[in-house]
Amino acid sequence: MDEIDIVAYDAGWPAAYEAERTAVQAALHAIEVVAIAHIGSTAVPGLAAKPVIDIAVTVRSVHAARERVVPALAAVGYQFWEDNPDPEHLFFVKGLPPRASRRTHHLHVVEPGPWFDDSVRFRDILRRDPTAARSYEALKRDLAQRHGSDREAYTEAKSTFVAVILSRY
Repeated sequence: MDEIDIVAYDAGWPAAYEAERTAVQAALHAIEVVAIAHIGSTAVPGLAAKPVIDIAVTVRSVHAARERVVPALAAVGYQFWEDNPDPEHLFFVKGLPPRASRRTHHLHVVEPGPWFDDSVRFRDILRRDPTAARSYEALKRDLAQRHGSDREAYTEAKSTFVAVILSRY
């Protein structure tokens, strides 16, 4: 089962991101990568989170890179989420059950623009505003209790909070 579990902050998450960033950069060496960023709650020191490292990668053109990105990331253990309804957002999971016991990484490949910018901006707001970070943590814990086995519902339920925080800064 692929349950949502919120755990205490792990000081090893930044190093886990750096190691994976290095592997992803090497795998994508033949593709023009614009930026790579550690996003999501594991990128916010002290914040409880799902123990899944979120990585965002921007490329000049998702369509042009798609055929090369999918096999390149598969070679380093990522499974492509083909059912993602957004053709401008390639989503990959490392450690996807039933092949593995639990997810370890989510990787998002997008073009530069609002999705990437907002993800980085939200991370940075939480890093500098402990009140917003604690409110977000409380919300995530509550949503994990209510939507523990429904990732889509869990993610959708966080979207209003994210939008409000982004609109305030």
